[in-house]
Amino acid sequence: MNPVYDNDNIFAKILRGDLPCIKVYEDEHTLAFMDIMPQREGHTLVIPKEPAVTLYQLSPEAALACMKTVQKVGPAVQKATGYEGSSIFQLNGEAAGQTVPHIHFHILPGSVLNIDALKGHAAEMADPEDLKAIAAKIIAEL
Repeated sequence: MNPVYDNDNIFAKILRGDLPCIKVYEDEHTLAFMDIMPQREGHTLVIPKEPAVTLYQLSPEAALACMKTVQKVGPAVQKATGYEGSSIFQLNGEAAGQTVPHIHFHILPGSVLNIDALKGHAAEMADPEDLKAIAAKIIAEL
């Protein structure tokens, strides 16, 4: 079953400029910004500008653009946060835990295997000033 894309989802509103985000990178096809409910400092999201709910609905071109952005932003997240590694994950559909119906990739510095060191997914709002500070560090590493 292919979910229908909702043009009023929060990421669509961010892409239109109707809602703000703390941007770390943008190109013609993608946008990377700070997760406002991070599971760890530096938690960054990468979204395509193409409307799609899941990876399975995304065009191959937009999927490739997302991967290029993840490859560009991921190392900067690691350097800015002092982690040697990172976890990249993406959830397809509400049943899988996707909370925003617009495909997105999570860049999480460090390992998700140490689950006790993570905050819950979409559980706690971060201080915007803290997010801006880490975003500036990531941008400086790009």
